[in-house]
Amino acid sequence: MSINPEKKITEAEFNSIESHADLLKILKEKDRNVEAVLSKIHYEKEKEKLQIELVKLQQWVKKNNKRVAIIFEGRDAAGKGGNIRRFTEHLNPRSMRLVALNKPTLVEKGQWYFRRYIQHLPNPGELVFFDRSWYNRAVVEPVMGFCTQRQYEQFMVQLPEFEHMLYEDGVIIIKFWLSITKDEQLSRFNAREDNPLKRWKFSPVDKKGQEYWDDYTMYKEQMFSKTHTSFSPWVIVKTNDKETARLECMRYVLSQFDYDNKNDSAVSLLPDPNVIMRYFRSLHKYD
Repeated sequence: MSINPEKKITEAEFNSIESHADLLKILKEKDRNVEAVLSKIHYEKEKEKLQIELVKLQQWVKKNNKRVAIIFEGRDAAGKGGNIRRFTEHLNPRSMRLVALNKPTLVEKGQWYFRRYIQHLPNPGELVFFDRSWYNRAVVEPVMGFCTQRQYEQFMVQLPEFEHMLYEDGVIIIKFWLSITKDEQLSRFNAREDNPLKRWKFSPVDKKGQEYWDDYTMYKEQMFSKTHTSFSPWVIVKTNDKETARLECMRYVLSQFDYDNKNDSAVSLLPDPNVIMRYFRSLHKYD
């Protein structure tokens, strides 16, 4: 679609831009639609303010020797990695870790299932982000046939007790389920295949996401019904709008802690209940 020459930004005008205000001024003078630009500016400003709060939270966690594990689960392409990147962007790597395990080795397959995850749990004063977790066995593994029915059933019995032991030992666990619609997932799959920088994300398991959509749904609901507990609840996040989902996940985490100088925040720390909510409040489900 061609643009009216009078609405085009000249090289000189482009080079003169030094701030968001300069950009908006030029766009308005050219009678260009600024809604998308305003939305992006708002997102970047909110993200920066929330990331400042996350730095304060991390300092509080370290000072008080808290152990915090934040789990990101969801269907393929729901935005787990993107969320974690925004969380960790400005955190101190000395007291923060990302856990994204490969498929288990032959030795690990012969061990108690939880053993490979226990060694990655947070140490005192540490934040740990899980890009998928032990919940692989609750959904992905039974759908894809990577575990037996007996292994699945045994895992589901043991899981609430495992998390209760962690809770009693003082480990703080926040469990996010990133909820995406089937159409949006397909759109993101197609975008990954078209982008050489993102093609590595697309695996044979991903390709089955659409084909096995209903199977994933069934196991997902079984998981919620057995593992949404008072001491370790599931938090559902609508993620069709990636940027909104990232901001609301940050807000939710920050809202769960009474860290130092929290009242001095320059941004709202109250998560939007229309985007993010505990499992039992999520009556209309994306997936």
